[in-house]
Amino acid sequence: MLRIVDIRTGRLVEIPSAHRHLLRICVHLPVVGDGIGALHLRVLLLGDVLARTAELHGLQALTVLTAGDLPKEQLQALDRVMAVLGIHPPATVRTHEPCETPSAAADVHVLAHGADQQDSVGGVRIDVGQVRTAPLDEGGPGSLDAAVPEADPLALRMLLLGHGYRTPVMVTGAALAEARRTLRHWRQLVADWAQEPSRPIPADLVQRAHAAFEDNLGSPAVLDMLRSMESDADVPAGAKFETFAHLDRVLGLDLAREVGHQHQVTP
Repeated sequence: MLRIVDIRTGRLVEIPSAHRHLLRICVHLPVVGDGIGALHLRVLLLGDVLARTAELHGLQALTVLTAGDLPKEQLQALDRVMAVLGIHPPATVRTHEPCETPSAAADVHVLAHGADQQDSVGGVRIDVGQVRTAPLDEGGPGSLDAAVPEADPLALRMLLLGHGYRTPVMVTGAALAEARRTLRHWRQLVADWAQEPSRPIPADLVQRAHAAFEDNLGSPAVLDMLRSMESDADVPAGAKFETFAHLDRVLGLDLAREVGHQHQVTP
């Protein structure tokens, strides 16, 4: 059972509300005068995590994206960035009309915090916290180039998943470097664990992780569980591998990237 806070009521709501096997998601990109930036990526990421969580629990997810009147080159940039951030492409992209026709019946509408949206639109409304981008090596503050690191773009995905989706986030070079180090370390560990005999995922841990995802998309809690598990001597290496690989179906951090490749263990 997936539950998420509806911003209009402040209460957890079960989705989908009826006994169906399809979760319909409408992602609304914010309209801003200076193009696309980190906030757009966070809105897209939340839609992706919601869809992945639904699929983890046996639901199908259909995502519709509304992108206002973005020019062709910005839509192409979005496609490239979604690919490097592991965001599954939406089934439909609408650039000239709001989510009305099939998506007025969407189960969930994902919007940026403070976005203006008709209260008459059906479905649960969830809003995504603001993202500020400190000047990095290139690009201006808040720009798309500044937000997505060239070295391992998934570091940005991990950084954003480490915060509740309504919490404002500051993207800095130091924070991205720390996320990148953690990803490199975890991928090396997963590659090591993959060489050991497979073991079942610990039932209590997977239940807690699923419950965190189900309860308002609690990705920070899941990341904390993985941090604790990596050094837990009571959990066999094969079970650690299976757990990290299983939860990465939602996290989308490509944690099995180094399996079968030579790698050096981080000191």
